Amino acid sequence: MFGNPSLVTRIAIGKAVGFVVGLCGFICLPYFLPESGWLFRWGILLWYTTLGAIVGVFGVFTYHPILKLPMPWWFRAPIVGGWMNFVLTFFAYDEMKTMMAALFGETGWLTSPFWFTAEGAIVGLLIGYLATRFGGEGKETVDR
Repeated sequence: MFGNPSLVTRIAIGKAVGFVVGLCGFICLPYFLPESGWLFRWGILLWYTTLGAIVGVFGVFTYHPILKLPMPWWFRAPIVGGWMNFVLTFFAYDEMKTMMAALFGETGWLTSPFWFTAEGAIVGLLIGYLATRFGGEGKETVDR
């Protein structure tokens, strides 16, 4: 089923894993932050689905295009996932800050919303592993 490298397979696996992570956030968010609205919940679901697709697409690049340095999946995927969640934190900073305060208290050391960057790196690593394992990587994924 997953024998040949395929960009479509990489993207599908990335989106599926991202959807599952986003669905967990969609379902569990009211327990962490009861006052969060539907728009934020749907945003989390769609954000992680998109993150999965982007990590899947980036599997084509195994070398940095300018520096010509190797970029294995375990390096590339966490950077993309972390960067995407870093951007997400800028878009929804106040909502993320409220959620972190609700989870860890006002004076806890994990109250910074930018911890979502680390979470994005971990999710990106998971997506990158599964997409590479079952969809392959490199330019040969485009040829299929």
